[in-house]
Amino acid sequence: MTVPMSAPEDVSAVARLFADGLVDPAHVVALIAQTEGDGHARGYAATCLQLLFAERLGLTRAQVFDRIPMLMIGGTAGLMSPHITLFVNVPGMAVPGGPKRLAIGVTSTRALLPEEYGTPVHVALVAEAVRAAMAQAGIASPDDVACVEMKCPQMTAARAQDAASRGAATVHPSAAAASSMSRGASALGCAVALGEVPAEAITQAAIAGRPDLYTQRGSASSGNEQMAVRVVVIGNVAGAPGTHVAARGVMAHQLDLAGARAAFTAAGLRLEDGVVAAEDRPRLAAAFVNAGADSVGDWQGRRHTMLSDMLAGFSGHVAKAVAHAAIAGIAQETLVLGNAGAEHQGAPGSNLVCVIARGA
Repeated sequence: MTVPMSAPEDVSAVARLFADGLVDPAHVVALIAQTEGDGHARGYAATCLQLLFAERLGLTRAQVFDRIPMLMIGGTAGLMSPHITLFVNVPGMAVPGGPKRLAIGVTSTRALLPEEYGTPVHVALVAEAVRAAMAQAGIASPDDVACVEMKCPQMTAARAQDAASRGAATVHPSAAAASSMSRGASALGCAVALGEVPAEAITQAAIAGRPDLYTQRGSASSGNEQMAVRVVVIGNVAGAPGTHVAARGVMAHQLDLAGARAAFTAAGLRLEDGVVAAEDRPRLAAAFVNAGADSVGDWQGRRHTMLSDMLAGFSGHVAKAVAHAAIAGIAQETLVLGNAGAEHQGAPGSNLVCVIARGA
């Protein structure tokens, strides 16, 4: 269920879901949010959500943090609209022989040491967590996984100093580069778990060094609030209760609208003139796109300036805006989550798409 935010601290739409009895906070297993502003605004938004859940569930903020992974994606650009998507697991009876319906699995790795960020150890831990989340959701085949959303640790100066105090070295002296490798290792862990990359291909040199190794279903973001990798597996299971369906698509390049539309039609949404039919739009529960435009310097041989113009420092935001516009145009809805992560997340220059829709 997706609701808008009017400001980083605005959790009123979530509170209304609770007050109106549409969602029981005890059934929320994870959430992912698109927040405006910098890391401080992202952290403020997470704090406000944690306080709301703590009040409703009678828990401390720390207990909420441990219980409900909050994957906060900071930064909006273009027509991106801040919003929150709740993953709600309502107890229900399975329907033997029933059609495949949405299933969610949520796990975390153990806390990683800073010197483990972006290493084969990191990859192995994430692979184990993804498999555990699949098992929790009842997803037996990787083919039934539509999307894996991950929030992994970000390298900071304090964490690098902590490693150094124990005589350990981080994977890169630059915190930004080490954080990029943390995202890459998370993506590769997903790829190994889903059989997209063989485990024996994972070496330290491969992480951030082999763009030919990637997942087509994993999206990783880093944050300094995380010590472990939080994992949300989204897929479908035969006979699962409910009517929702998750589907995926791959945009081979930024203007591959056919690849994007495939995710909408696979989720059971009808298209008219290339966009979701008006009567089907209320059935769209959530849409995610992982943007890769800033991982290459061109589109089909046509040069772009994301990496060289005055906004090069914000190339991730520009890439998100491009990918978001494509998906929002098809959905005719701006509550679409965009994440910029090229590190082993799709072939270079591609976009990964996930659509969740309610049954007719």
